[in-house]
Amino acid sequence: MNKGKVFLVGAGPGDIGLITVKGLEAIKQAEVILYDRLANPKLLDFAPFGCELIYCGKLPDRHTLRQDGINSLLVDKALEGKRVVRLKGGDPGVFGRVGEEAEALAAAGIQYEMIPGISSGIAAPLYAGIPVTHRQFGETFAVVTAHDQSKEGKPVLDWKALASGIDTIAFYMGVKNLPYICQSLMENGKSPDTPVILIQWGTFSRQKTLEGTLSTIAERASAVQFSNPAITLVGDIVSLREKISWFEKKPLVGRQILLARTGIHSSGLSQSLTEQGADVIEFPKWKNAEVPVNYDVLHHLSFYEEILFTSVESVEEFFQLLMKEQIDIRSLSAELYGLSKKTVNALKERGLLADVTDHLFQNETLLVVGDSRIAHKYRNCNLLITSEKVVDETYLPILKRILTDAKPDSIIFPSAQSVKMFFEEELVVDLFPEEFLQGVKVICMGERSTMAAQFYGVDPAATAEAPTREALIEAIKKIEQHG
Repeated sequence: MNKGKVFLVGAGPGDIGLITVKGLEAIKQAEVILYDRLANPKLLDFAPFGCELIYCGKLPDRHTLRQDGINSLLVDKALEGKRVVRLKGGDPGVFGRVGEEAEALAAAGIQYEMIPGISSGIAAPLYAGIPVTHRQFGETFAVVTAHDQSKEGKPVLDWKALASGIDTIAFYMGVKNLPYICQSLMENGKSPDTPVILIQWGTFSRQKTLEGTLSTIAERASAVQFSNPAITLVGDIVSLREKISWFEKKPLVGRQILLARTGIHSSGLSQSLTEQGADVIEFPKWKNAEVPVNYDVLHHLSFYEEILFTSVESVEEFFQLLMKEQIDIRSLSAELYGLSKKTVNALKERGLLADVTDHLFQNETLLVVGDSRIAHKYRNCNLLITSEKVVDETYLPILKRILTDAKPDSIIFPSAQSVKMFFEEELVVDLFPEEFLQGVKVICMGERSTMAAQFYGVDPAATAEAPTREALIEAIKKIEQHG
């Protein structure tokens, strides 16, 4: 039997940019991924098409899969000869139970690798402006679990050693036992005035912090109903935050943005918004469904005087078809056009000059290249339909889970097509019922998307002055400034 291999991968603390290069490569080559609640689901966008995705995360007082079930699944999938990734939040070796999973794999004679990740106990404080060591404030640092498997769930620790021998302590998932933690440290010699900070959803834009001291933090946390997932950091080093806080100064920190997308690939717009501090949820995820291709069109390219490419994907798929049919690009003599700058740039990268336009006279010498959605719009010219875009239903449960953790406050429509998709694509409509829009601000990237939104009865809160990322970000900032 050809056994597979398992990769036990640390996903990092939340910001997907913090995963290691080796961890990301494992995801890109996976055939099966078992992922936890604290592993950012956006990392699954890098999984290959057809990869099996299995959620085995744990929620408070509720277990989707128990540990022995996870161990069995890892073994079973590997015995099927598959390349399996176990994706765990933070570092798998820090309270990640990776040892138990590795033991099960070793017992079954299955190959595995452990790929470290950045631990939230270090990353969350840094994103809150606090290094965990500093020559002036402390050179010892400890990570401590804040609960155990006993009936009461209170950790059995050497409190005296912690209180007197460690400068900075990071408690994982400590909110529930916060009164017990603070009391235990104070009873064993830690000053009641020792600074404490709680960091919830560290490294995400929705990161929240709450500061206090050992004598006050439990009451403050209770008053605002602060909850896990959170790191509790205890130590004088917390006072550095006032001087070197950086992440919370980004202009879009705290914004939870839904970005409607109509193409297969993730957009550069999403990256730009993330760099400004926002959490961005792209929806839906699309996949290509095969369609019968009119190869006769391809073999008579010299007939056409104009060719209009409707998307970046249409450019890629067009050239893939040319390669498949062994058609020489030099048979093209037409003027080339794209519906957007991105599409024109995709042509330029292939050495072909093109202009942006959406106003071409439709006749028999015009060829329009795109997916099946172009059929209703271009009726009086020739079409080369390269694919059909359909919603990838595999990712719908993942999107639903993201939405339970992150409550969107804004939705961005980058095109008129994205508006139409939101209101007419059945699977999307089911995810976002009519009342959803009552609680979010709608932002459009241009006049066409604004007109489309108004057609469906939605009055956007803002429209970008130009269809560019920079103009869109400025429009969002203005909304922020005016509340």
